[in-house]
Amino acid sequence: MDKNKLGDMEAKFAGLIWEKSPVPSGQLVKLCEEKFCWKKSTTYTMLKRLCERGIFQNKEGVVSAVLSKEDFAALQSEAFVEETFSGSLPRFLAAFTRRKKLSAAEVEEIQRFIDQYQEG
Repeated sequence: MDKNKLGDMEAKFAGLIWEKSPVPSGQLVKLCEEKFCWKKSTTYTMLKRLCERGIFQNKEGVVSAVLSKEDFAALQSEAFVEETFSGSLPRFLAAFTRRKKLSAAEVEEIQRFIDQYQEG
């Protein structure tokens, strides 16, 4: 499985960790039992999988994020543009705007981003 993609339950589990991080692993087990009706072993199996993928860590019984939710979303976006548009952001924007017209505010925001990039 692609390390930048999460299955449905992985995404729900990751969201719970990002919301509660840092969280003691015992408390995470209880939260998953309440929210997902998971057994302890299921929580630890899922946690191990996401730790191996470098998203979270379980150190000394405390689970915390290695990647923030925003950083993980950025990695997913980069991978999507790379896989689908050969890494070309202009090709992605062209495809995106073919069906969805950008508002004046969105164009202005993109232009500010470009201006800041060119200055910095």
